[in-house]
Amino acid sequence: MARVLVVDDEDGVRSFLSEALSSHGHEVVEASSSTSARALLSQQAFDVVVTDLKMPGETGLDLLRAIKSEQSEIEVVVLTAHGTIDTAVEAMKVGAFDYLQKPLKNPNELRLVVSRALQRRAQVGIVLPASGEESFPTLTFGASSMVPVVESMRKVARTNATVLLLGESGTGKEVAAQAIHAFSDRRAGPFVAVNCAALADTLLDSELFGHEKGAFTGAAVQRRGRIELADGGTFFLDEIGELKLDLQAKLLRVLQERRFERVGGTRTLTANVRWIAATNRDLASNVDSGSFREDLYHRLAVFPIHLPALRERREDIEPLTRVLLKQIAHELARPGLELEPTAIEWITTQEWPGNVRELRNALERAAILAEGGRIRLADVRGMSSVPFLEAARGGAQSLEELEREAIERALLSVSGNRKRAAEILGIGLRTLYDKLKRYGLG
Repeated sequence: MARVLVVDDEDGVRSFLSEALSSHGHEVVEASSSTSARALLSQQAFDVVVTDLKMPGETGLDLLRAIKSEQSEIEVVVLTAHGTIDTAVEAMKVGAFDYLQKPLKNPNELRLVVSRALQRRAQVGIVLPASGEESFPTLTFGASSMVPVVESMRKVARTNATVLLLGESGTGKEVAAQAIHAFSDRRAGPFVAVNCAALADTLLDSELFGHEKGAFTGAAVQRRGRIELADGGTFFLDEIGELKLDLQAKLLRVLQERRFERVGGTRTLTANVRWIAATNRDLASNVDSGSFREDLYHRLAVFPIHLPALRERREDIEPLTRVLLKQIAHELARPGLELEPTAIEWITTQEWPGNVRELRNALERAAILAEGGRIRLADVRGMSSVPFLEAARGGAQSLEELEREAIERALLSVSGNRKRAAEILGIGLRTLYDKLKRYGLG
């Protein structure tokens, strides 16, 4: 769940809002004025702020402007009384996530809006664990090959050493990074993740380091970068092998000196973060080819951990399947959804070249297709990406033709979702875009 700050000058309304959210599992802090809310925001971290717009003294709109200027990553939901919709529209222009009219007809209305706000916040990879909450997924394994891996994770978690997670696409490197954070003394701090392949080069600089107001066209307010947001916690750089050389140099400085400047700024900031990086590339080969800095490689590879592919830990396929299906059933609001024995048997015999990620995607599709509360063999058969990969390999075709066909089939299997297609193919998103342009598929 999340940390939510509720701001309203009416005690009864504030109590109602807090109860509606805390009963849904959120950690709620109350403030009776915009001024006290700003004081709390300077002392504590919050995921969402729910604020009334019309309050004595500094208004909710003033509070919204301050949040978007100083902590733009926080989502803000505003409450407005009937007849002040124009003010709510103005709040949306300033940067509010959504607005609700008072009095609320149903607490579920508030819970739904906050849930959607958290989903958008999750897209930028920021997790602030609520106190006493089991915030990260537990590691599921039974294969002997995973025992030394998990033991290494537990040992290194107790230190501040930089960790480099190695392994094929879909092997669970982000889950491993989250687990290291959860095992560490920094568990009460934020876990911030950035996928280096998912952001354009022009955006990545600003995302990592933040920017000052007016630093470039469109920079209407100051924005803290994700390194700044990770202060006191863990910073996870996924697909680090996709990072361009100029940004590699900037990142190296942060790792060495723990200092950086926002884009367009002159003030030097410090970063107290624990670094974890991950890649499915052979970084040592990239160093040899000149596409990755040797000094940065040595800074990142202080404590490398290799995550085995799913085919190398077959004992884990069945327990992973059951855990993943439970998660999917919860997301689809279909409690009790289960697999027939023949379906489980078939799943355990597959190769799953996309590893855990592919297995989860296949289970999700099968769950959608399934009728009733049971997933049958017919629902899961054909869900693996193996058929289209094998088809792409067949026949007397050139390497370019095989590659183009594999990309087309991957895109078709995920309804054009390029990020998922890149994951199945085991390449970075930026690499996929380059190949789409090369083959005229963009």
